[in-house]
Amino acid sequence: MQLLPGPVRRLAAWCAVILLASGVAYVAIRLCVELRTAVTPALLALLGTALLRPLHKRLVKAHVQRSLAAALTCVAVVAVVGGAMYIVVSALIETGDQIVASVRNAARDITDHFGAAGTSLDDLASNARELLGKFGGTAASGVVTGLSVVGEMIAMAVLALLLVFFFLRDSDRAVGTVRALAPPGAADTVEAMGRRAFGAVEGFMRGTTLIALIDALCITVGLLILRVPGAVGLGALVFVGAYIPYLGAFISGTVAVLVALADRGFVIALWALGVVLAVQVLEGHVLQPMIQSRTVQMHPAVVLLALTAGASVAGILGMLLAVPLTAAAFGIVHELQKRYAAAEPSAGPSAAGSADS
Repeated sequence: MQLLPGPVRRLAAWCAVILLASGVAYVAIRLCVELRTAVTPALLALLGTALLRPLHKRLVKAHVQRSLAAALTCVAVVAVVGGAMYIVVSALIETGDQIVASVRNAARDITDHFGAAGTSLDDLASNARELLGKFGGTAASGVVTGLSVVGEMIAMAVLALLLVFFFLRDSDRAVGTVRALAPPGAADTVEAMGRRAFGAVEGFMRGTTLIALIDALCITVGLLILRVPGAVGLGALVFVGAYIPYLGAFISGTVAVLVALADRGFVIALWALGVVLAVQVLEGHVLQPMIQSRTVQMHPAVVLLALTAGASVAGILGMLLAVPLTAAAFGIVHELQKRYAAAEPSAGPSAAGSADS
């Protein structure tokens, strides 16, 4: 190695570090995939804890015992999520056939206008469920076709809810546990990294939920004013799609415009497109900077790469988890950069003094 020039040795060292880190990351991902029955509820519970921790803290400040506060928070979550799912499912059941028929009619209209080139759009509409199953991966298609997978999903949901209860109840012990498991002399750094990562996930979950609610309400009101059929179901689709950045908004907005085109004509479809674009502009230029100003900001290219990687690993569930986990990773990186940047000036004078001596 001494025969090689210095730049080559540094390049070789960096390559070794990158290969080692890539290998560790690959093994960790494979272990998570193999142990997904336990890993998935834990990750979902962490996201739920990040979203619900402010409510739990308020109950504790109101002198409610920690276990009771965690239980009340979980009960409130079950009530809210159950009620929301009932409303969403009811709306989609009532308007689902109408929405699918509208999309098919829109595809036929486009086919009539553009001739044979539009035939693939009609095929896309008629085979929407099959395409969605392929897009979601084997896990999502198994949920539809296999009762065993449905039972597994229910079991994971129950486990995630129980983990949320324990995470909320014992959140005051988390710092002590992390410091006890940290290597000697690195407890402060590990604690700061953990706080930064959890803060990024917490800000992402709260901000995304609020933004999704505002987007869904605005688009639903706009579609109701335009008298587009299935407005409530389309608004529910917008709310769910908001948790998948960029792709979710594009898909839900496209469906809304196609439904408006099929049932209300070209002019109303343009108005619906204007509503969708106005809401997206409001989100990108007002809601995102205001609501998620404390969240780790990531470049859109990084978000798209994270979504693609998550989809390849775990389908739709991977897409939902990819962005918050990436935000946590960025939070850790930023914390390390801040600490190393703060340590460099202090190392400078000592190095200069040793050189003078």
